[in-house]
Amino acid sequence: MPKRILQGVVVSDKQDKTVVVKVERRFTHPLFKKTVRRTKNYHAHDEANKYKVGDEVRITESAPISRLKRWVVLDETVQA
Repeated sequence: MPKRILQGVVVSDKQDKTVVVKVERRFTHPLFKKTVRRTKNYHAHDEANKYKVGDEVRITESAPISRLKRWVVLDETVQA
């Protein structure tokens, strides 16, 4: 099974080697047929403390690193 890759924005970099990434998903509501936005925060491993608040990053699944961390930052997405 391939590892999932998500894209989001770093909302916190206060922890050592960890960033909190807010990922937004959009879907159509089954009854009302309206587009709904849902967000979720993921704790991701950032070994070099490279990413700062506001950076758009991609994260991928990994084996558990700590109690909350199950994701690793892949790279920063380039905005045109």
